[in-house]
Amino acid sequence: MKIFTCQQCSQIVYFENTTCERCASVLGYLPDQNTLSAVVPKGRNWVALASPDRLYRFCSNWERRACNWMVPADAGTEYCAACRHNDAIPDVTDPIRHQQWQKIEEAKRRLFYSLIKLKLPLRAAADGAAEPLVFDFLADLPNSAKVMTGHDNGRITIALVEADDAQREKNRAQMGEDYRTLLGHFRHEVGHYYWDVLVRDGDKLEAFRKVFGDERVDYSEALKRHYRDGAPTDWREHFVSSYASVHPWEDFAESWAHYIHIVDTLEMAYAFGLSVSPSTGDGDALTASVDRNPYRLIGIDALIAAWLPITTAVNNLNRAMGQPDLYPFVLSPLAIEKIGYIEQIIHANFNVVQEGSSARKHVGNADATA
Repeated sequence: MKIFTCQQCSQIVYFENTTCERCASVLGYLPDQNTLSAVVPKGRNWVALASPDRLYRFCSNWERRACNWMVPADAGTEYCAACRHNDAIPDVTDPIRHQQWQKIEEAKRRLFYSLIKLKLPLRAAADGAAEPLVFDFLADLPNSAKVMTGHDNGRITIALVEADDAQREKNRAQMGEDYRTLLGHFRHEVGHYYWDVLVRDGDKLEAFRKVFGDERVDYSEALKRHYRDGAPTDWREHFVSSYASVHPWEDFAESWAHYIHIVDTLEMAYAFGLSVSPSTGDGDALTASVDRNPYRLIGIDALIAAWLPITTAVNNLNRAMGQPDLYPFVLSPLAIEKIGYIEQIIHANFNVVQEGSSARKHVGNADATA
């Protein structure tokens, strides 16, 4: 995530802000410009100070106080690039469920920030796409089966109860997890979706199996075994988390989530010009300077060289405040190799998108000349 400022008064504002705390300007996020902008009304539309030559309007969920993203005024959809993937949302007339849904939407928009920056395919049902990316945010109902967070053929379900901080922390402790957040859920579950899109449908199964193992192993049995016996005692040597040891699909999804954790957090470190150089006797082992945009940085070694010192610093800062570690994981060489695989397939897709864009520009120029 990068730093955003109000164009009206230059105050630093958060990605989730709907108004500037200093000058009270209305704020809206422009996904096509990758910026949060102060906006002023113009009839039924808005002028964004960050892009004044084009009129915008807010996503329909803005009126429900659940979105601050905008769409071009002439777009053929009432929903923004993130909300157009929603299918089921909770009953927002219930104030508690409304508040929980707002928290879920905040996390989802941070997910989409990354997906858009990485130029990953975003197939939507409204476009008639086969196996689109769809979200259901569901509450437990009386006399019904408990809602489970998960992924099924492009449909991602997030249990509404996960937006209850106390319940989510209880679940985290009961399941022996080091980390459990709404944003983490989104990044993990979307990893399953992109396994389908980039690995299964991208003819990369052979390369995947060399890194993660054979996904044809019975998933249901693997899951039962994990909850019955727990993770292998040596899981830290092979996996980024204990849950990654369940099955190659979960290993991929966990590694995918960690890659997004890394690049998005390092982008913020890059935006702040963050560097660490502790006064210890360990030489340069914990010295790092984030001097390149990690979303465009190719090479897992360079990412990890910046990531590990930064996480050591912020973990110590958190502990100084009596808080748990920001990043409570130790990355083994094998775990890093798997995250590197994620980086490779994402950037391979990114390059294809770039080449396609260049080709379209070339054709467009040729047509104009003709």
